[in-house]
Amino acid sequence: MGKAIEITDANFEQEVISSDVPVLIDFWAVWCAPCKMVAPIVEQIATEYRGKLKVGKLDVDNNRQTAMEYGIRSIPTLLVFDKGKVVEQIIGVVSKSHLVEKLELHLA
Repeated sequence: MGKAIEITDANFEQEVISSDVPVLIDFWAVWCAPCKMVAPIVEQIATEYRGKLKVGKLDVDNNRQTAMEYGIRSIPTLLVFDKGKVVEQIIGVVSKSHLVEKLELHLA
């Protein structure tokens, strides 16, 4: 296990808002080249932080309602949720070390 889970408009409330652990969501699309650069980093985080952090991927083309609700205008956008609220937003391609640094602030 440890792989990122698929997040959709339908399961967003249950998987993200109601989660008892912090959640990292990767807002992405199939056609997005920068998203493909971030994807392996997101998968590594999903494996390394299993049990401490839930990691999901939301395809913005198939889940427009949630993407609009959170004002996603460029992808990749990574949002960190804690207790149902956005506590961190990272836009664009970032290094794994940068992402880990941001996540650690919310996992203490």
